[in-house]
Amino acid sequence: MKRLPRLSVFALTFTLAGCGEESDQLPVDGRDFDGVEYSDSAPYAGKVIDGYLNNARVWLDMDGDNQYSAGPLTITLENGADVVLESGEPTAMSGPGGEFSLDVSELSVDSVVGPDLDPRDYPLIALAIPGKTLEETRAGDVVITDAFMMSASPGLRNVTPLTTLARFRGLAGLLEGAGDDLADSLVDLNLVRDYVLAGDEQAHAYARALARFMASQMPQEYNDLLAAPGSDGTERFLSPQAAFLLGISVVQNANDVVAIVDEAAGGDYANVDVDSLALPEVPLELSDPKLVTKVRVLAQSERSGELPTNLSDLQVSATLVFDYSEAGRLQSVSAEGCMAPSMLELGRLVSVNGYMARLESQWLPSAALSSQSKVNLDNPGVDERLKFDWANRRIYFDTVTTCHNHEGIFADSSELGGTPEITYSWSEQAGGVVELVAQQEDPLLTRTLELVRAPDSSTAGISDFRLSEEGVELASRAFSGPVDTCVLSSEIAGLDQVVSATRPYDIVGYEPQPSTFVDPVLEFDARVFTDPESGEPVSLSRPLRFGFLDPSTASLGNVSSDGGFEWVMYYASGGQSAINEVQPNLIETAYLKNYGGVRACAREFEEAPSGAFAVVEYGYQSLSDYLLGLLQ
Repeated sequence: MKRLPRLSVFALTFTLAGCGEESDQLPVDGRDFDGVEYSDSAPYAGKVIDGYLNNARVWLDMDGDNQYSAGPLTITLENGADVVLESGEPTAMSGPGGEFSLDVSELSVDSVVGPDLDPRDYPLIALAIPGKTLEETRAGDVVITDAFMMSASPGLRNVTPLTTLARFRGLAGLLEGAGDDLADSLVDLNLVRDYVLAGDEQAHAYARALARFMASQMPQEYNDLLAAPGSDGTERFLSPQAAFLLGISVVQNANDVVAIVDEAAGGDYANVDVDSLALPEVPLELSDPKLVTKVRVLAQSERSGELPTNLSDLQVSATLVFDYSEAGRLQSVSAEGCMAPSMLELGRLVSVNGYMARLESQWLPSAALSSQSKVNLDNPGVDERLKFDWANRRIYFDTVTTCHNHEGIFADSSELGGTPEITYSWSEQAGGVVELVAQQEDPLLTRTLELVRAPDSSTAGISDFRLSEEGVELASRAFSGPVDTCVLSSEIAGLDQVVSATRPYDIVGYEPQPSTFVDPVLEFDARVFTDPESGEPVSLSRPLRFGFLDPSTASLGNVSSDGGFEWVMYYASGGQSAINEVQPNLIETAYLKNYGGVRACAREFEEAPSGAFAVVEYGYQSLSDYLLGLLQ
C-alpha cells in the first residue's frame, strides 16, 4: 500500500526522543506498538495513557479539525478524487490497559479511484470523558472528573499528554531536540513512548501534571456536555482554532508545569502528589479573536518638517507593538518612537477590563506629532511603554523621550524600567462611569477622567467624558442629540463605506474655541447586513469621522493648525464579502487632518485625503497566530 503525503498542517510529525539503552524502552520513534508493526489487514491499535485510560474516546482525525466527525465524511485524495467514509472517522473506546483498536477497513480504496488511505498519515485524538473514563492507578481505578483532550502525531499510536506536547511543538515549527525553549528535563525524555510500561516515573509525573493543566483549560460547557448522561465523547463543541489554541497553550506552559513537578519531586518522582500541586492557572480565549498587534504611525514630513503635508512626504515616526495574554488581555504597548497616551483610550480599555476584542473598534487612532518621535525611532530600542496591571488596577506609562515636554510630561530616566512618568488608577462609578485618575510624578499633578459608558452616552465607541485637573474641570464632550439614521439610496447602500448615521455632540473647555469648530457631528456607519453563510444579521458600528480639540498639539512648532483636528477612518474594502461577521469594525487606516466641518449624511464616505498631519496603519492577528508567533 502506498502511503500518501501529509495532507495538512495538522498532519505534521514531530518526536522528541532519547536513545536510552534500557531493555524496557519502546522504539525511539514511537511507531511500533509493543513490537507489533501495522499491516494492511490489521486493525490500527494503540494505547491511551495518562495512567492507562479505560473508556476514553479515540479517533483518527482525518479532516484535521481535532473533533470527531461522523459519517458520511468525504476525503479528497491528491489526485482530486473523493472518497466517502460512510461511518465517518474511525473511532473506538479504549479498554483495560488503555488499549484501543480502530476498524480502518473503510480506508481501503478502489484502485480505480486511487491509493488506499493510510491511517499513519493522520493524527490520533483521545478524549477523557468526565464521569466515564477510568484512570488505572496503583490504588485502583479512579474516575476522571474533568475532561481533557490528547493527541499524537501521524504514525504514533501511544496517545499521552507528552505526545500532545510533542505534536503541538511540531505544529508550532519548533526544532527537534534541545533548545532554549525546552526544559532540560524534557529534552532527555522520550516523549512518545509508553512511560507506564517503561516504568518511567519522571515522565509519568510530568504527564499527569500536564493532563491536569489541559483539563483546567477545557471550557466548562464542554465538560458539562461530556458529563451528561448519554454522552459518549462524539459530541462536537470545539472549533479547529479552539483545539489548536489548547494545544499551543500546552507548549507555552509545559516548562512551568515541569518545573513545579521537579521542585515537588526533589528527585523522587514516584511519590509526587500531582493532584496537590499548584499548577499555573492560565485563562484561554478559545473564540480566537482578531487583535490589533501592531500600529505604524507616519507623522514626520520628509521635506520641510512641517505638518500637515502631502501623504507622499510622510515618513514613519513610530511603531507600536501590543502584547497579550492567552486570554486576549492586553499586557503592554511598546513604542519605538513616541505614542500619544490617551486617557480616553485607556478608559475604553478599562471599561472592558483589558480584553481588546470586546471593543468594537480596537485602539482608536492617536499620534504623537512631535518631531522627536522620528529621532527616537531611528535609535534602536523601545522608547516608551504602557504596562497594564489589571489585578491592581494600575497602568504605568514610561518614556525616555522629550516628545511630551509640551504637555508637561518629562522623562525621569534615560532607560525604561524606572519610576513611571504617569501612573493611572481607576474605579467604576454608578451610571456606567469609569473614573480614571492619572498621577504624574514630575511635576506632581493629578488629572481625572470620567468616561461615561451608559448606552445613551456612547455611540460607535465614542463616549461622553469629563476631564479635570486638581479638581478643576478642563474639558468635556457630550452628545447633544439622538442618533440620526439616514435613508440610503440604492446606489450607495451596498458600497464599502457609507455615512449611514450621525450624532451631534458638544465640546467645551478649550478657550478660545476656534471659530471654525462649530456643531461637530460624529459620522459613522450603522448598516445591517445579512451574512451570506450563516444568514445571521451583521451590524456595523464603524466610526468614520469625528472632530476634536487639542491645543497642546496645535501649539507645536512643526504643526500648522488653529487647534481643530479630525480623524477619518477606513475599513476593509470589497463590499459585504470583505466584512468579518464577528468583528466587522476593525479600523485599517486612519488619517489625522484639519477639522472639515459638517457634511451631509447618507453619502458615500470620501476617499482618503491627499494630505494629513499623520497616518495610522493597523495590523491584526488572530490570537492563535499571535501566540504561535511567540513560540517561534
